Amino acid sequence: MNLDKETLRGRLRLKPVGPEYLDQFNELLRYVFQVTNRDIAESGYRDGELIQAKRPVLQNADVIGWFNEDDELVSQLAVYPCRVNVHGKLYNMAGLTGVGTYPEYASLGLMKDLIRTALEHMRARKQWISYLYPYSIPYYRHKGWEIMSDHLTFTIRDSQLPKITEVSGYVERLDADDPDVVAVYDRFARITHGAMLRDQLNWDEYWRWENEDERTAGVYYDQNGQAMGYVLYWIIDEVFNIKEMIYLNQDARKGLWNFISAHFSMIHSVHGNIYRNEPIAFLLEDGEIKETIEPYSMARIVDVEAFLKEYPFPGDSAEPFHFIVDDPLVEWNTGVFGVQWNRQGNVVVSRDAVGKPIKTTIQTLTALLMSYRSPSYLYRIERLQADEATVQMLEYLIPDQEPYFSDYF
Repeated sequence: MNLDKETLRGRLRLKPVGPEYLDQFNELLRYVFQVTNRDIAESGYRDGELIQAKRPVLQNADVIGWFNEDDELVSQLAVYPCRVNVHGKLYNMAGLTGVGTYPEYASLGLMKDLIRTALEHMRARKQWISYLYPYSIPYYRHKGWEIMSDHLTFTIRDSQLPKITEVSGYVERLDADDPDVVAVYDRFARITHGAMLRDQLNWDEYWRWENEDERTAGVYYDQNGQAMGYVLYWIIDEVFNIKEMIYLNQDARKGLWNFISAHFSMIHSVHGNIYRNEPIAFLLEDGEIKETIEPYSMARIVDVEAFLKEYPFPGDSAEPFHFIVDDPLVEWNTGVFGVQWNRQGNVVVSRDAVGKPIKTTIQTLTALLMSYRSPSYLYRIERLQADEATVQMLEYLIPDQEPYFSDYF
């Protein structure tokens, strides 16, 4: 780093970003992500509404930034307090967002220090895992995050729509924010690995860049009148667009597709989203459809020892083992983490090298424990270093459930 950069860096200070910096917070976001007035208008906001809509972020999230001598915000990030389901266990999760630096302050190492400070704050708040939506996968991999969920899109021609089948319930069209929609999602999130429980702030962010007025919910009710699923959708230019489809049983899935198929005379195709690697072609009679897949969100274990202590390993015992972890950013995750079972069948986590070793990185450990990729696959591509017997034991210990995550913040 040359003298000019050292001098510039020395004039900056790191501090919390409070509501009094709301205008600066939004201006930096708009500049970094190139959000135009047209984007804002198309999202359904009027003048000034977007700035006010972001006020709860600064009130409820942990927002930190670098400021220059004139108290101008030049680099920032925000951490949303969230909760997520990890194989049936609810974890406090830190949603990292609002990451940005003005270009004239780039290459000063500001963001590295911001992210490390954010990880320290997460750890203090017992947020043992963090999610983010990456603008650059390589960048966040270097900071310890790893891909943990996928986004599938599909297109079905009208002639390929499923035939209407017999179900016990019915579908009603409701507002996208109807209480039954919120209730169904909450039940779904509590039984679905990877999913985030949404409070009002999370729901607000879910709709942030979309015009909610154009969305409709088709809610499926069973024979007892209980909401068991929904599809959030809109129709434009003869295309039935699905934002999200949630169902709690197969009857609800079939009922929602009956509802979509009933639009046969109004549309020429269906375009939809699935937020885990679960192609629907196998479920269709005519499975010759177009499907695409791309990474969606990334995750990072904030504190390995604490995360392992809460991880829902099976209740019966297994042979002891230990992870040898490398973390590029924080020292508390680098080293040995032993896992063994006591006489009562409870997991005991320590910093001792018990049993067989498993050498890995914080990125791979996150993908492993979040079940984004199987132990055998990670071993095969040399992201895990262990003997084959230990890898097979991990296959038994780690549930085979790919994460679902459809939120954006």
